[in-house]
Amino acid sequence: MGKSSSHKFLEFFIDKKFYNETWYYYLVGEWHAPFPVELKNARVFINFQHKFYSVFPSDLHCHECGIPINGFWGNVWRFMGSAPSSFSPKLCSACEKSARQYEVGAEVELTMIFADVRDSTPLAESKGPSGFKEIIGKFYKETSKVLIERNAMVNRLMGDQVIALFVPRFVGKNHAEVALEAAKDLLRVTGHGLGKEPWVPVGAGVHTGTAYVGAVGAAEGVTEIAVLGSAANMCARLSSKAAAGEILISEDSVKSGNLDIDGLESRSLELKGVSQPVSVRVMKV
Repeated sequence: MGKSSSHKFLEFFIDKKFYNETWYYYLVGEWHAPFPVELKNARVFINFQHKFYSVFPSDLHCHECGIPINGFWGNVWRFMGSAPSSFSPKLCSACEKSARQYEVGAEVELTMIFADVRDSTPLAESKGPSGFKEIIGKFYKETSKVLIERNAMVNRLMGDQVIALFVPRFVGKNHAEVALEAAKDLLRVTGHGLGKEPWVPVGAGVHTGTAYVGAVGAAEGVTEIAVLGSAANMCARLSSKAAAGEILISEDSVKSGNLDIDGLESRSLELKGVSQPVSVRVMKV
């Protein structure tokens, strides 16, 4: 799909630096302080753009540019080349394409969920390629639904893994608490905690920290929206250690969200690439 006319217009007088700033605003809900003086006029235009698009009724507008996404006016802009982005219904495809084109991003504090299907290799062998495809397809569909309902950015659906990002703009400052509730939803929707075997065994890690969220380039101009940094690596490692039906919660998430950990098992883990044992809380669903 092509870019909207407003996005094409913006490209005449703003640069990558501004897209980095707007991406930070998109994730956090406030501008960097101090805001670069040379980009002041572009910010004024963005604010005007939001006010302009707000006159077109829609129960959801793009959080970055303001374009209507749902309803009659959402369909009008979809006809002109706009649509919900691939990883969040709160962002339009034109803004996502701009982020990808300019390879922009921002370092933000957030909470992440990494969730993996446990024992996927023997599961694939027992079900065969088509049967395994059906299970993984259902896994993606069901987990994406509950994560989006909790206002997560579904960062990646890959192999047997789902990655969800909980940023302040969408879920508030207590993103750790929201992420933990979403992790519990994720396990329940995959059949855990129902008194019988889950239809797919899943374990999850929850971690809070500062990470880079944005576009990363690859060969031939291909880009993807990624979460990078030691915090993301930590969450991935926690997920890999979680047994089916378990959520491993980092102490950083406990502190950030002031989470209620009464009665939860404390476990010390040896993680690859981490010099000291890592203490986590274990929640079973």
